[in-house]
Amino acid sequence: MQAHPVLREHDALAKYWRKYLLEQQQTLQKAFENKPNVGLLLKQQAQLVDHTLQSLWNEFELPDQACLVAVGGYGRGELFPYSDIDILILLSGNIDERANHRIEELIGIFWDIGLAIGHSVRTLEECLDEASRDVTVQTNLLEARHLCGTPVLYAEFERLISAAMRIEAFFEAKTREQQQRHARFNDTAYNLEPNIKESPGGLRDLHNVIWIARALGLGSTWGELVKNRVISKQAAQQTRRHERNLQMLRTRLHYLAKRREDRLLFDFQNELASRMGYTTTKRKRASEQLMHSFYQSAKFVSLINEIMLQVLRERIYPTQHTVISINDRFEAVNGLLETKNPTLLYDEPTAILESFLVLQQHPELKGMGAELLRALHRTKSHITPQFRHAPENKRLFLEILSQPDGITHTLKRMNRYGILGRYIPAFGRVSGQMQHDLFHVYTVDEHILNVLGNLRRFAQPQFAHEFPLCSRLFSEFPKPWLLYLGALFHDIAKGRGGDHSTLGAVDARRFCKQHGLSEEDAELVAWLVEAHLIMSSTAQKSDLSDPAVIEKFSQVVGSEYRLIALYLLTVADIRGTSPKVWNAWKAALLENLFRATQRILRGSGTNLDQELHARQQQAKEILSHYGVVEKAYLPFWQKLGSTYFLRHDSQQIAWNTRLLLAHVNTDKPIVRARLSPAGDGIQTMIYMPDQADIFARICSFFEHLGYNIVEAKVYTTQNGYALDNFLVLDQTDNRISYRDLLNYIEYELMQKLISKTPADPPLQGRLSRQVKHMPMKTELALTTEANSNNTLLDIATNDRPGLLSRIAHILLQQHVRLHTAKINTLGNRAEDTFLISAQSGQRLSAETLQLIEHSLREQL
Repeated sequence: MQAHPVLREHDALAKYWRKYLLEQQQTLQKAFENKPNVGLLLKQQAQLVDHTLQSLWNEFELPDQACLVAVGGYGRGELFPYSDIDILILLSGNIDERANHRIEELIGIFWDIGLAIGHSVRTLEECLDEASRDVTVQTNLLEARHLCGTPVLYAEFERLISAAMRIEAFFEAKTREQQQRHARFNDTAYNLEPNIKESPGGLRDLHNVIWIARALGLGSTWGELVKNRVISKQAAQQTRRHERNLQMLRTRLHYLAKRREDRLLFDFQNELASRMGYTTTKRKRASEQLMHSFYQSAKFVSLINEIMLQVLRERIYPTQHTVISINDRFEAVNGLLETKNPTLLYDEPTAILESFLVLQQHPELKGMGAELLRALHRTKSHITPQFRHAPENKRLFLEILSQPDGITHTLKRMNRYGILGRYIPAFGRVSGQMQHDLFHVYTVDEHILNVLGNLRRFAQPQFAHEFPLCSRLFSEFPKPWLLYLGALFHDIAKGRGGDHSTLGAVDARRFCKQHGLSEEDAELVAWLVEAHLIMSSTAQKSDLSDPAVIEKFSQVVGSEYRLIALYLLTVADIRGTSPKVWNAWKAALLENLFRATQRILRGSGTNLDQELHARQQQAKEILSHYGVVEKAYLPFWQKLGSTYFLRHDSQQIAWNTRLLLAHVNTDKPIVRARLSPAGDGIQTMIYMPDQADIFARICSFFEHLGYNIVEAKVYTTQNGYALDNFLVLDQTDNRISYRDLLNYIEYELMQKLISKTPADPPLQGRLSRQVKHMPMKTELALTTEANSNNTLLDIATNDRPGLLSRIAHILLQQHVRLHTAKINTLGNRAEDTFLISAQSGQRLSAETLQLIEHSLREQL
């Protein structure tokens, strides 16, 4: 049976044009890679598609009452390698069935030859109707370009679309659309994997300006906007340069990904940096230099977008001109701050900082006016060492930090306009700097300002329910602006090499001295910067039930005043790294450490015997509420040994005691689970005759269940039983009944522990793409404790499936006894701490320690 002639013709046509298109695209790519000219490439890509579509349109002999129109980005005459190709088949009215069939065939062949077509088939009336109901359609049609077909029909289309434009409504809709788009990216371009097109400061922000200008009849290119006095020639040149940089990044990214990909994912950053000629130096990776270039362009684009939208608003609403005097130097024009004298910032550079303070003191203002923004951009180079040493400028900056409201918004605005990095040069060096630690999701400058924003949140009464203790402590802190300085400088030395805490403390001390702070205040700020990691490290790595740990930490802190400052900064810092890092478990650890240290610093410290007695008394009170009498559990307590009571808090002691009274001499595992009283997670208790592989079996069980172990207290009683307490967090967000889940854990884990078969091998799984493309070097330290036979094992490495089981199996193979484990996961980074000894409780030999280290490095 022979093929239908029409189908044969279609196949031959598709084969020819598919081959032609592929060859031409490869030629364009090769020419671009030999001599990169992104502007030329985007035009040639569009011209290639123009020629292809026009040729196919002519092949199909479509009726006179139809024409082919390029719309959207393709309509601009610029086409990225793998972008969608938006077209409109415009009809003057209804067409017959044969013509309709030919249009369907034409669209089919467009797809068959490999074009990513986004098409619509509409009459003039349908175009107008869709545009009136959807601003996205209206924007798409605004950039229309005639390709082929009836010119008269297209001319009528252009006339009707232009006549239907309601510029005020269009402007408001596009402004609202931009705000919603920015909100999807948390109103920042400084994510570590930004979207070149859609993020704040991306190409879409420039498109938005051009769309509105085009709707106003002011032009569709930066050159036309210069002619119509909408933008200066210098600003247009700068805008074009940054636009070219973003276009180059997007083009390279498309070619690298071999698809339409607009996100600068970790997967592509290293290779993209290499292709663009960046090389790694001692200070910065090639990928960091690439991303810094992106952030610099994004910052400028955000600024020019803000300025241009204000300029265009004034063109759209020329009669709205309300001027209110604020002081001798500033006024509000249509709700925006402006200078009365256009040369004020040039003549008196002090007014640069004053403008931010005035805006901060007048929350009724919506922002800065276009002329003031332009002046700030042009005069920021006036912020020199002489400017920074001027007493009036120092006073103004400290006054900004001392205002009751608007501190975070003001500093973020100063950063966005490039002023903060000029005033504090060390801050300027971390502007747009990436952090390859797998748990920060923002650049250094954005993280710093987020931390400051978290501190400010403690000051807002409406958020007091979130962190009651922090809010109370903050409200009582005498000089909160010292905390803000601590936040500003805590990570300011990142990327310099060396310990950023120590280097940052030097910067902070110098800044405080230059700004006339008292010795006491300057020392607090510098100490906060130098010690800002100590509290989180102690809480997440050390055994907080050990009085010696609290005593040592209290000596480091030295005073309750410093403790409060450090606690507030630590909570704000952890919450500012990533939405995924903070949880109720970490909140409880920090609060417990704070309260225990506070008691010691207030002179309520106790020796070990007193602490043991106090915990037992508190546990007795809890047990009495359950009707458990003392004579029932004292024999059991005697078998536990005093160390147990020093390593567990009273709540845990009471829970363990109440559940185990009937099982003291059991020969089978006892497993009990409950929701953690502290908040997140599930507490699980295991009690059974001691055996070497218990920890490995438990780790394997929870890893296969999809739970993350965050704390493990492994203890052996004096009568030879393992009494282990685990805290686990759900990583899967399973929608499951907690009662069923707790029952499942108790039954299934007991079966695993009863089993005589070897412990399950570590879970195997794929590394996350962040870990794969931004790996960290495993850090491993074995430190023998001076006052005991125990050794502290610290591991920092990439998190991965089965990590804890691998460590457990290595410890099992080396006959190591595990006492405690603190499992801390920060995004894709694991920081785990284990307290270990020989199985007999003796100190591990140097040879064994060497074997442990070698095995761990080999595995991790």
